[in-house]
Amino acid sequence: MDRGRLRIEWAERQMPVLVSLREDFDRDKPFAGIRIGMCLHVTAETAVLARTLRSGGAEIALCGSNPLSTQDDVAETLAEEGTASVFAKRGIDTKEYYRDIEEVLSIKPHIIMDDGGDLTAALHKRWEEFGEYVIGGTEETTTGVNRLLSLERNNQLRIPIIAVNNAMTKHFFDNRYGTGQSTIDGILRATNILLAGKVFVVCGYGQCGRGLASRARGMGARVIVTEVDYIKALEAVMDGYEVMPIREAVRYGDIFVTVTGNINVIRKEHFYLMKDGAILGNSGHFDVEIDIKGLEEISISRRTVREQLEEFILPNGKRLYLLAKGRLLNLACAEGHPSSVMDMSFANQALSVEFLVREGRSLPPKVLNVPLEIDRAVAKRKLLTMGIEIDELTDEQKRYLESWEIGT
Repeated sequence: MDRGRLRIEWAERQMPVLVSLREDFDRDKPFAGIRIGMCLHVTAETAVLARTLRSGGAEIALCGSNPLSTQDDVAETLAEEGTASVFAKRGIDTKEYYRDIEEVLSIKPHIIMDDGGDLTAALHKRWEEFGEYVIGGTEETTTGVNRLLSLERNNQLRIPIIAVNNAMTKHFFDNRYGTGQSTIDGILRATNILLAGKVFVVCGYGQCGRGLASRARGMGARVIVTEVDYIKALEAVMDGYEVMPIREAVRYGDIFVTVTGNINVIRKEHFYLMKDGAILGNSGHFDVEIDIKGLEEISISRRTVREQLEEFILPNGKRLYLLAKGRLLNLACAEGHPSSVMDMSFANQALSVEFLVREGRSLPPKVLNVPLEIDRAVAKRKLLTMGIEIDELTDEQKRYLESWEIGT
């Protein structure tokens, strides 16, 4: 427990925005009588969020949103100190994973907080049993938001869900800087390779891909980007990266990382074309971006050579190395996003939950953006904690921006 407690304390020192909200919640108790079901990566940063919500009076049940991301010492600390009922353990199988989600639903939560959409999906499948209690929910990731939008398009979404992932103070910082740094951290911890001089292939140029490409280049790697979106591909070109189809990139890459949120981005036919010794990893939410089943089918042997690093030998003698079984390598091989960037993401989460408790029953069952005033409040608090001030518009400037009469 001491290790978990110290890890949480260290995270709290890097998360001043969330800690400042805790002081407000402790005073006002906005979550008194509210049950919150959380399906998030059980890390020190999530513990800071849970403590903050608990200080506002919430009863919390927490499970992990990935079988390999749980920090067991943190989970133990949260349970022992009474912050939350915790149903999470690192390395569980799929059956245990969904059993833990059922445990969270069993508290009949008023608010659900999700990372990837699994808790929301389970709720909708068990709607008759648990639906009457739920006011609304939040979603942390791009993958989860996409699943929710699918529910909405099919008129099956039953509650309002705030897409925390879409907040500017989330995806501009967490996705880009957090994923970029933590993915590089995970690769280095698992392999201890030198990135300088390597050919680093980034599959997908969304916010996560942008951050990863930038950090890989900063480490001295030659970066290739693959994309299916013309605009994002053009942006990558303008940012100075080589852009080509994956079928070409596989011949050059030393390291491949998928960050697309889609399925089978790197497939069986690509493995045959890769260099001997190529390293494969994924920082998208689910373990579907690399065709692992296809890799297993064409391999003549498989072994673990380092923690979270498996070697596959193909019939032609080439060796390919898979990180973290194709799951989120930045969490399985490292510790996930730095606490200071999660400070903003989880401040959005906390304020969105407060908003839902206050307004949720009057909101439509749709995927909603974080209210702009919350987004701006998080940015303002973050700057203040960094000791940074900015200008304010003068009255003259406000009138100018609101007018149409003044021209050249």
